Formats: sequence, C-alpha cells, structure tokens
Amino acid sequence: MALRSSSSLLPRLIGLLSILLLYLTTTSLAIRVGVVIKPSPNLPVFREAPAFRNGDECGSEDQKHIHVAMTLDANYIRGTMAAVLSILQHSTCPENLSFYFLSAHSEADLFSAIKSTFPYLNFKIYRFDSNLVHGKISKSIRQALDQPLNYARIYLADIIPSNVGRVIYLDSDIVVVDDIAKLWDVDMEDKVVAAPEYCHANFTQYFTDDFWSDPEFSKTFHGRNPCYFNTGVMVMDVDKWRKGEYTQKVEEWMAVQKNKRIYHLGSLPPFLLVLAGNIKAVDHRWNQHGLGGDNFKGKCRNLHPGPISLLHWSGKGKPWLRLDSRKPCNIDHLWKPYDLYRSSKQSLEE
Repeated sequence: MALRSSSSLLPRLIGLLSILLLYLTTTSLAIRVGVVIKPSPNLPVFREAPAFRNGDECGSEDQKHIHVAMTLDANYIRGTMAAVLSILQHSTCPENLSFYFLSAHSEADLFSAIKSTFPYLNFKIYRFDSNLVHGKISKSIRQALDQPLNYARIYLADIIPSNVGRVIYLDSDIVVVDDIAKLWDVDMEDKVVAAPEYCHANFTQYFTDDFWSDPEFSKTFHGRNPCYFNTGVMVMDVDKWRKGEYTQKVEEWMAVQKNKRIYHLGSLPPFLLVLAGNIKAVDHRWNQHGLGGDNFKGKCRNLHPGPISLLHWSGKGKPWLRLDSRKPCNIDHLWKPYDLYRSSKQSLEE
C-alpha cells in the first residue's frame, strides 16, 4: 500500500520539477535580456508616464545637467512619482535631468517601480544606511519626522557621486509647476544652501525655552540674522558642504539635542542652527509650503498670495491620503493631475 502511494506521487513530483526548471530558465532569460521585473506587490502600481524630450532650444548633449535628489520610501512613493512627473512635464530640457534617490528599503523593488513608470528617466538609487543616525534621533512632535530617512538630506553630499558639485534637494510631497532650470540657475554667491527664506516667521518657536535661556546656546546666532527656511526645497553646493564638513556640524547639534532637549521638530532645527541667516535667499514662489496643515491635525490651508512655481504639502496632511479618504482640501486638486497611481478600480475599468 505504501509502495503504491509513493509511486502515485512520482508523476506529481516530476511535474513540479518541470515547473521549477521552466521558472528558473525563464527568470535567467529575463535577466539576460534585461526584462524589467514587475514591482513588488507590496508597492502601489503606477501608470507609465509619457516620454518627455528636449526642446530645440536645449542645444547639444554637452549642455548642463541638472541634478535632483529625493528620498524614496514605500509610504511616500506615490508622492515621489507625482513630483517627478511634474518636474519632467514643466522642464524645457527634461532629458538634461538626473535623479538621485536615497532609500532605506529594497533597491530592486523600488528600481522596478521607478523604471516601469518612467522608462526613459536618468536615475540611480542609493542605499541610505539607517545606522548613520542610529542613536542620534530624538523624539519629535510627529512620528513621521523621526524616521531615519527624514535625516538622509544631512548625508546627501557623502552619498551621491563625488563629481556632482550642485544638487537640488526636494521632498516627496511637492509638485513643480515651473521649469526647474530656473531654480537650478540661482546665483548662490558662495553660500552652501539656497532656499526661500521667511524672516517674518517667529524664529524663536523652533527652539525650547531651555535653548534661549542658556547663554552658550543662545549666542549661536550672534552676528547673523537667522530666518526660517524649509529644508524640503534646497539648492545645495555639495562641494562646499563636503569641504566645510557640514554633516559633522549638523550632527554635533543632534548630539546636544540628545543630552538636553533644545528643539521639538526632527531634522529641521539642526539645519537652522548651522545655516539660518547664512543662506542665499530664493524667491518664495519656489516653496509654497505648509499646504499639508500643521503637524498635529493637518487642517486645510489656502495658498499664499503671489506667483507659484512649487507647491509643497509640508505638514501632516498629504494630498493622496486626503483624496483617497474623499475628504480632500481644495488645494489637493492641484496635486491630483500628477497622480500616476493605478487603483484596483481603474484596473477593472480598463
């Protein structure tokens, strides 16, 4: 009886081995011919974006290259896709753009997601080692601000290729509605960072009473006029950043924060401590920020008056989440045209 049962299993085993052999052969062939593997089922699926080509005014291939850096995270990838599409769509010379994505997750899955959505995009993904900030992050007022990848911008100059001298760093919750080359062309006047500066904001609120009451800490800003700037939109002279060892300078303030709480937010205050009052101010049109509301409730906000080149949903509320919940703010409808997310409902309709 046992012998007959074993014999009956033999054809089934041979069938399974055949399927396995076919799978291995197909996978090997796909790798050899460069077939793009479908994104992980754990990631959202996106529609393929159209190809964007340079205009005649872009000149020869020797023209300048524009370098853009962003973080790449599974929770924010929908925002990243929309941001990239908006940048390409409004660029006169989209083929001159190079993207550098910093990720703490599986590079293979994220690479497939980007490649299948933007087949013609010039990009590379770099692994951000979370150990760089292990033990250096202090608890802030919102959990999302405490994620290691939120601190990747501090290490950007050390991660991207050494031959890149300037880069535009952008958060994932933005859309650009102007030619990014205009931001790239800013005259930095020997400054390390260029960004929109907001001197009307109450600068003292970004630090605790313990900071301002300590003479050693409060004298940090002596000799400069410190103003708030948002680190989600920055032009960085990474050559000067490296030579000036600015990563270490920011880390020193993070160490102070661990021992004596001197601020409430995540990676922004140490940037302000090192650079506020010593950056190149850029037109406010390049960071219409705060559209996500405050860091607690994320209530709807209106646009600030004036021209707009970049919309930024900084704060708790993200447009894709509010749209999905069918409780969008009016401003979220400006983000929606750049959303490449392919929902299950759309797939069934197609």
